[in-house]
Amino acid sequence: VSHQRTDWISIHGHICQLLLPVLGPQPCFHSEKDRKHGKEQLLRRQESLIAVALSTAQGFVWAGKPLEAIPAALQALRFTSRVFGSGSKHLVPIYLLLAEASTGTGRLRQAAKYLSQARWIVLQTPDCSAALQSKLHRGLGLFSIAEGNLDQALYHLANDVYLAAAEFGLNSVEVSGGYFHMASIFFRQNKMDAANSLYTEV
Repeated sequence: VSHQRTDWISIHGHICQLLLPVLGPQPCFHSEKDRKHGKEQLLRRQESLIAVALSTAQGFVWAGKPLEAIPAALQALRFTSRVFGSGSKHLVPIYLLLAEASTGTGRLRQAAKYLSQARWIVLQTPDCSAALQSKLHRGLGLFSIAEGNLDQALYHLANDVYLAAAEFGLNSVEVSGGYFHMASIFFRQNKMDAANSLYTEV
């Protein structure tokens, strides 16, 4: 009952009206033109459902409610796999979000599995953007912090900064997150000069 309640609060209350046209029986079309239009309409509905589920999950993570984020992120994962395939790079941000939410609930083993799946997709995608690789390294860095492996975290966050700078420029907002997390690590290590320098950069 508690799982159903969490699931309803997290996502089903938001997407109930969107599910029926996507999961229900599809109409029978008599012409090729109508069939093509029907497929396009179904795709738009699925993409809309994914967007709602993903933004809802992200909202819960930002609000510090990782447990509520997981059902919404799993819905996004389910429909993204259906639309784009199980090896699509579109799944990477969702796996990273699931890893962050799982880490927030203390489920580090599950978070590691999600990160491993995200990493595998990135390795299998030759045209993967620097922006997506940057997000992967940030996710790996935050996971390493949760594990207490600060040296590994600094390695991943440095890669995050490098890739974000390559994609968006040195003075972009996208770079500041990596700097901030690195500064926080140096602060914890009592390396105040490095921490203050990076906080200033942020």
